Amino acid sequence: MSDAMPTHAEINQRIALTGRILGSLLYTSPESPELEDIISSLSEPDWENEWPCGDHQRVAVAAADIRLGLTDEAESARLDEEFQRLFIGPDALPAPPWGSVYLDRESVLFGDSTLALRGWLRRVGIELESDKKEPEDHIGTLLLMAAWVAEEQARSLPVLLAEHILPWSSRYLALLEEGSDHPFYRGLAVLTQATLDDWKTVLALNVPERDLYR
Repeated sequence: MSDAMPTHAEINQRIALTGRILGSLLYTSPESPELEDIISSLSEPDWENEWPCGDHQRVAVAAADIRLGLTDEAESARLDEEFQRLFIGPDALPAPPWGSVYLDRESVLFGDSTLALRGWLRRVGIELESDKKEPEDHIGTLLLMAAWVAEEQARSLPVLLAEHILPWSSRYLALLEEGSDHPFYRGLAVLTQATLDDWKTVLALNVPERDLYR
């Protein structure tokens, strides 16, 4: 990666690429056909050298865990089971992936922070297409949204990140890393945090401190 300062267009391209990959992995079962190409790429050696965001050492550590989780036969066999445990249930999730669990005093779904996000989406003219009746503040949904916004409505990206994602994402990702007993999702948590740290830096975002309730 060049040491030259990236242009705004290059920054948005990097955010779009990495947001789409990370959002898909945090939202979709690894056995889904739509993730086949991503899973295949992350199984290959040295892909971390092409990852365009984040401190290289942190990314390399994350990539080693991700690759182990995909290529080790025993770990790979239980990957979908771990996705179910972390994101679906039926038991209590060790790291609930919805923002309002962290931002709302009662730690509820569809809380005030979700309604604030919904209002912002309406004001900037963004419509989500989903057949799932779930909150809009799922971490995977938000990262996919950031990828779309970076490409289609870049002026809205700073607010989306600084007000609706970054205030709680570090706490969520710390719980995901701690709560997973599979190297793939531990590595994914580290990679996502390293990437979001990079987004914050290159966009010079001022993220307000918020009280967190989990």
